[in-house]
Amino acid sequence: MAIRKIRLKGDEVLRKNSKVVDKIDNRTLTLIEDMIDTMYEADGVGLAAPQVGILKRIFVIDVYDGEGARVFINPEILETSGSQYGEEGCLSVPGEFEDVERPNYVKIKALNEKGEEFILEGEELLARAIVHENDHLNGILFIDKVR
Repeated sequence: MAIRKIRLKGDEVLRKNSKVVDKIDNRTLTLIEDMIDTMYEADGVGLAAPQVGILKRIFVIDVYDGEGARVFINPEILETSGSQYGEEGCLSVPGEFEDVERPNYVKIKALNEKGEEFILEGEELLARAIVHENDHLNGILFIDKVR
């Protein structure tokens, strides 16, 4: 589809709370396709809608585990446990990499692009990516988590 402009640190949209997606229509599906294309074009692991200027509770992730791009609409983290400490970066904070503590395990509930609810459990990089992208929906950047 289209490559969208990624908003950078300092853009006020990155600090706002995103709104719940009420319906998954053609505009939503186009946004999701564009987000996936934009994430791949930028060599990212994830991308949240606020990063392309849209305050909707949507993010996409591909941790290159053979599953392809995963879509999360109206995500809700149900459970986290454990701890991992490692380097993170962000497409909205280019060139900055910092060590951040994140849960090592996450359980999340969300809708996919077809509007079907799913529950996903992830560890390590997948858990880190889910929590990182979910933070974007609440106006939080990884640099806010640096010790």
